[in-house]
Amino acid sequence: MSEQTARQSSAGKLFKRFLPYFGRYKAALIFDLACAALTTVCEIVFPLIVREITNRAMIAPDTLTIPWVLKLGLLYLVLRVIDTLGAYYMQSRGHFMGARIETDMRRDLFNHLERLSFSYYNNTKIGQLMARLTSDLFDIAEFAHHCPEEFFIAGVKIIVSFVILLNMNVGLTLLVFAMVPVMIVLLRYFNLKMRLAFKECRHEVGEMNARIEDSLLGVRVVQSFANEPLEQEKFGVNNQNILNAKIRQYIAMAGFGSVTRTFEGVMYILVVVIGAVLLARHRLQAGDYVAYILFIGTLLTSIRRIVDYMEQFQRGLTGLERFTEIMDVMPDVEDSPDAKPLTQVRGDVCFENVSFHYSDDMSHEVLTGISERIPAGTNVAVVGPSGSGKTTLCSLIPRFYDVTGGRVLVDGQDVRDVTKASLRQSIGVVQQEVYLFSGTVIENILYGRPDATREEAMAAARRAGADEFIEKLPQGYDTYIGERGVKLSGGQKQRLSIARVFLKDPPILVLDEATSALDNESERYIQESLRELARGRTTFTIAHRLTTIRNADVIWVLTEKGIEEAGDHDTLMEKNGLYAGLYKLYC
Repeated sequence: MSEQTARQSSAGKLFKRFLPYFGRYKAALIFDLACAALTTVCEIVFPLIVREITNRAMIAPDTLTIPWVLKLGLLYLVLRVIDTLGAYYMQSRGHFMGARIETDMRRDLFNHLERLSFSYYNNTKIGQLMARLTSDLFDIAEFAHHCPEEFFIAGVKIIVSFVILLNMNVGLTLLVFAMVPVMIVLLRYFNLKMRLAFKECRHEVGEMNARIEDSLLGVRVVQSFANEPLEQEKFGVNNQNILNAKIRQYIAMAGFGSVTRTFEGVMYILVVVIGAVLLARHRLQAGDYVAYILFIGTLLTSIRRIVDYMEQFQRGLTGLERFTEIMDVMPDVEDSPDAKPLTQVRGDVCFENVSFHYSDDMSHEVLTGISERIPAGTNVAVVGPSGSGKTTLCSLIPRFYDVTGGRVLVDGQDVRDVTKASLRQSIGVVQQEVYLFSGTVIENILYGRPDATREEAMAAARRAGADEFIEKLPQGYDTYIGERGVKLSGGQKQRLSIARVFLKDPPILVLDEATSALDNESERYIQESLRELARGRTTFTIAHRLTTIRNADVIWVLTEKGIEEAGDHDTLMEKNGLYAGLYKLYC
């Protein structure tokens, strides 16, 4: 299959994927096309009226009476009123349909993105996704409204014009319309060029969005290193890439427009010259000659509208292609068809010969042969050198990733056999890098359990030791904390994240270096909150500061070879092995 044929086939598949969105608004689409048909009929009738008047004036002037002319004028006035009403519906309700389709697609795309696994976001720029959720879908909305409308109108005009002109003069009609297939072939060539250029341009816009987001979110780091010129240089490269892509896009558009203008001129010359010869030889009536020119004008106007719309058409098709690219990505972690909810969770966790590697690096095993059982309520600390897989191991419990070998069990059930929602509702995670949403303090705490009351959220804040600083904020719990909690200190943000987990009240807890980025005073307060949080729960603590996990029930020393040592602090110190060496080195 040639590359061009493959692209045409791809376009056909894109349309098929798009049809279900039209199906939801079938009635609006049918009425929109009916209005398009009415406006087209109104436009086609005008040359016929002029033809009739001209022929009567040339052949039988006596029949060209004022009452007859007024009747034609009244008929045309009625048609113009119908045309106006139809155009109003197309411009208003037709656009409503496009906007609703855009809304549906944005909802489906966002819902799909929420389902995608961590591995997808490890390799994807958020700026690219934002472009697909906004500008791409806007262009699809315009495409959804105009595409069926414009092509339907063009099709009706071409077919009706062809039939009417055949009745006037077969030879001239066939000669004029013989150029249409040649024009279509050339237009298809530039059409494909435009599509590729638009896709490249969209990609570069997404790259620039990602660059802007990265630079502006990190503006404090940029300014602290006085690296504004470096960021400006990076932005300049992205900006220039967009310009280059647009230049290629406009070259293709110029070729497309030049083809149509050339054939438009040739068609007019043929009609004017050959029509005049036929008129001189009395093989064409004067009214037919005038109607011919008007009909060719109508035909070319229709083609010109398609040309003018083709830019939007290609934008929509490109947006649709980028939409389907994401929708075709399947989550790495999905509920099995017979998955059941995990209920009455005690917190027993068991690793059975667990192995894991990332999907984009299958040659490197991050974890190999991990086999351990953790009874409910046990406090497990996981230590080891960077890159040994500590975070990855704990991420397997809530199925942020799926094992590539072995099993992870919670209360004796393979985590792959229970629903993700019920599993993750049973696990609380406190990370080193706290993410707070743009909003108020209370909204961020309630994120732990959205159906909780304000009083329950405030009680969770007190248990996390966060109420003291919250009460001092300008609006207390209703204080806006800025994007990513920028108005709060590191310790304050961490206490809010702990309050969220208190509110969630999970039986299993994962503390991923929750205090490693804090100063000593903040760490002391947070450690008190974490000890309160861990009480009575199965807890996995990932730590670099070994002084913080001395009281753990069991400590695992994880290396590339697996869990090389396991035991409590005193046992491992007496063993004088890897843990003792790390403890003496860092404490």
